[in-house]
Parts: sequence; structure tokens; C-alpha cells
Amino acid sequence: MKRILALLLALCCLAPLQGCSKDEVLAWYNSALRAAGEAVLTDSGALQGRRVMGEDSYVGSYEADYEGFSGQELLFGGTGLEREGGNVLELTGSLEAEGGSLRLLFKSGADEPIVLCGASGAFSTSVELPSASNYILVEAENFTGSLSLRVE
Repeated sequence: MKRILALLLALCCLAPLQGCSKDEVLAWYNSALRAAGEAVLTDSGALQGRRVMGEDSYVGSYEADYEGFSGQELLFGGTGLEREGGNVLELTGSLEAEGGSLRLLFKSGADEPIVLCGASGAFSTSVELPSASNYILVEAENFTGSLSLRVE
């Protein structure tokens, strides 16, 4: 987080914003926030499954078969004042557990994560994105099973 703030501060100092309208400054700031927020996502090569991004880093699909996985994966999300594609995400998918535990979570800003799915079966839910850092993530403890997720 400190690196992100330092980057934003440096960009603010270097950006030639003199003469820009309020809307131009907000658009530039939102763009800088988005770039910083996307950098936090788990790199595709480090994921246990296969992620396909949609129109931005908030939407797409993820398919994974886990074998004794413990850890956290930040699948989708970012940071911004407003998302061009709208501030409501629709999530659908299924979780099949053979052992251990896995929770699909929504984390927004400093708020406690909200559990979107933590038991086997199909799920469907929506989340509203406030102006903050918002992420869809997986937390697992010695999990064996599969996850299929679509975020639109």
C-alpha cells in the first residue's frame, strides 16, 4: 500500500495538471488508481487455475482444480473512483470440495471480507463496488476440489 501511495504522490507531483478541468483531473486520478489496483492481483502464472480477463480487471472467468492448496489468490478487482462498466458485479459459479476448506470472498477497502461462497454447490450473487480497492479473492486451507467462477 505504501508503494501505491508513493507512486500516486510522485505522479501527482509530476503530472502537468495546470489548466486541466476538474473532470480531466478526476479522470487522470481514476486512471492512476486503476493501474495501481490492478498491480495487486495475483499474477496469472502464479494462480492455481486459469483466469481469463474480461473488459477490465474486475470481470472474467476462472477455472481451477486444487490439490491440497493453502493460500490466497486475488482473482479479480482493482482500485478506482468509478468503474466504466458499472459498479455492480454479478458472480456465478460452482465449488466442489473434496477436502480442506475454500472461501470465495469480496474485500472492499478496510472493511472485513464478505464470504460469497464457502460450501460445495452452485452459487450466484452480486456485489456493489464502492470507491475503494475492491477484490474477489480465494482463501484456502489444504483444499482439494474445484472452483468455477464467472464475474460479469
